[in-house]
Amino acid sequence: MLTNPDFAAEMGLQPYHEFATENDEHQWEDFMSGDWSWAQADKISEDPDTHGSTFMLVILGSDKTTISVATGQNNYYPLYTSIGNIQNNVCHTHRNGIVNLETAMTKPEVTHFGDGHYHCMIYELGPYIADYEEQMLLACIFRNWCAKCLSHHGNLDDVSLCCSRSHTDVLIKECNSGTLHLEYGIVGELMPFTNNFPCADIHELLAPHILHQLIKGAYKDHLVDWVEKYLLQTHGKRIAAVPPFPGLHRFPQGHYFKQWTGDDSKALMKVYLPAIEGYVPVDVVCSFQALLEFCYLVHHNVISEKSLSEIKDVLTHFHKYCEIFKMTGVVTTFSLARQHSMVHYACLIQLFGATNGLCSSITESKHIKAIKEPWRCSSQYKALGQMLLTNQCLDKLAASQVDFCFHGMLAEGRKWAQSVPALANELNIPHLANLDLQFLIGQLYPDKDPTKVPESIMDCPHFNGKIWVFNSAVSMFFTLSDLSGIGGMKREYICMSPRWRTGYARKDCVLVITDSNTQRMQGMDIAQYLCTVVHWFNQVGDASDDDTRMWMVEPSSVDGRTHFAVIHVDTIFRSAHLIPVYGTDILPSAIKSHHVLDIFTLFYVNKYADHHAFEIAA
Repeated sequence: MLTNPDFAAEMGLQPYHEFATENDEHQWEDFMSGDWSWAQADKISEDPDTHGSTFMLVILGSDKTTISVATGQNNYYPLYTSIGNIQNNVCHTHRNGIVNLETAMTKPEVTHFGDGHYHCMIYELGPYIADYEEQMLLACIFRNWCAKCLSHHGNLDDVSLCCSRSHTDVLIKECNSGTLHLEYGIVGELMPFTNNFPCADIHELLAPHILHQLIKGAYKDHLVDWVEKYLLQTHGKRIAAVPPFPGLHRFPQGHYFKQWTGDDSKALMKVYLPAIEGYVPVDVVCSFQALLEFCYLVHHNVISEKSLSEIKDVLTHFHKYCEIFKMTGVVTTFSLARQHSMVHYACLIQLFGATNGLCSSITESKHIKAIKEPWRCSSQYKALGQMLLTNQCLDKLAASQVDFCFHGMLAEGRKWAQSVPALANELNIPHLANLDLQFLIGQLYPDKDPTKVPESIMDCPHFNGKIWVFNSAVSMFFTLSDLSGIGGMKREYICMSPRWRTGYARKDCVLVITDSNTQRMQGMDIAQYLCTVVHWFNQVGDASDDDTRMWMVEPSSVDGRTHFAVIHVDTIFRSAHLIPVYGTDILPSAIKSHHVLDIFTLFYVNKYADHHAFEIAA
């Protein structure tokens, strides 16, 4: 990896502290901007044997993978190794950032880099990405104890000191196994593997784990399960009726989920809040909103001192609103290891930089594509060679697809109308020609100077030529907080299909820039996309809803008629996800996801659809 020229311009070779230009505020981004790498570099410079060496830290990650239960519970324990010097935008492309663990941790080693230069390298074990089950094994502790601090398992949220290797060594030396177990949760007969490496402390190195600690843990396993005791199955129909959105997993049944994947938990998190609003007390809604805010704030690509303060405030609100579950008898204690991990995030961000650079979904995508899926394609007998061959074939097919697209060899889809009157018929918009006329006037006379705009409709510009209609558009925008390309650009498809996947119509909604001088939602409007013929929505109020913190919109009409318009495709910023405001009534089972945009008259703009939407609709 170090010699790979693709990474030459995307690698930091020295720790740094970053400050905002506007207000001189300290901020954290890539791993090398964290305080931990800065402290390690200080230690290297103080040692005469390593002084002047380039610091290269090794990031480890492990995730137990069950390939197949039916064929004999085939469990794999893949260990993923990368380096913390590569920038977060490289991590988010899911590229081949895998290296072999070197032994040069005390004596510098000369290494050739992708930029053509040679460096004296000194290696050090860095953060370890693991879920709570593996953190217990790594730190040699019992279940329900925290691997980061000394809080007792009966009250984990008590303020306490951090665990350390030296403190654990003293306890093991001075205490018997019973005291270690009951008072400190330590397995005295075992030793963390990091004790074999110089200066490595597993308690310090355990990294934040957004997927398992926050999304699967605090959100799905805790809050969602608690709310189900309130609702049983009454909210399932609302989740099933949520409209589709690019990249968002759907739940067509709404309940009875047999097995939860990481993608399932992430998708549920994005649509659950509007589904329960109106069915549960306001404090329950606020607890979900606070946890969502926390998840999205800690996943920002750049986290400033102000962001850290917001993260701490949101966590305080979360703990406050969660008391409703204890008051109503749903739970008896909040001493839960995964949920407790949230109190350590602010400190870990300062140590290791923004948490999206240590996101476990980066490593999980590797074993899904390279291990699980090829395994299912194999005969399950001596499968390794078959799995390697499958990966080679998939790489060749991907390369072929790019080549075929470049040469225009892939078949085109259904043909649309090729004139304005025919399209007006197809879309059932009789006055489409007038909308087209208004659009042309706006393009030709942007200032609408009355001395220039023709007075007679006969003198106005008309278009009678051939038109081309496309079922989709591509939006590209900069968002390092989401999975994106190496430059931080994300590609998103916006669809208007009369028969989506041979089923019902799909008409995505979009954010349209209507005031370029105003930022975020105040300068945008919501519209339903019909090949740049859009159906407008009006914003309700001047601010977001107090409980859900999401903006609300309603379909726009003019003189009792649906408000359509023709707009320039360049004014479309990106797609928008609308979720109905369901109210307190039970949703009839006959209402499906393709109905809701036509039936409901009030919608939330889902800012939790992805991290970019969270920033835009904040």
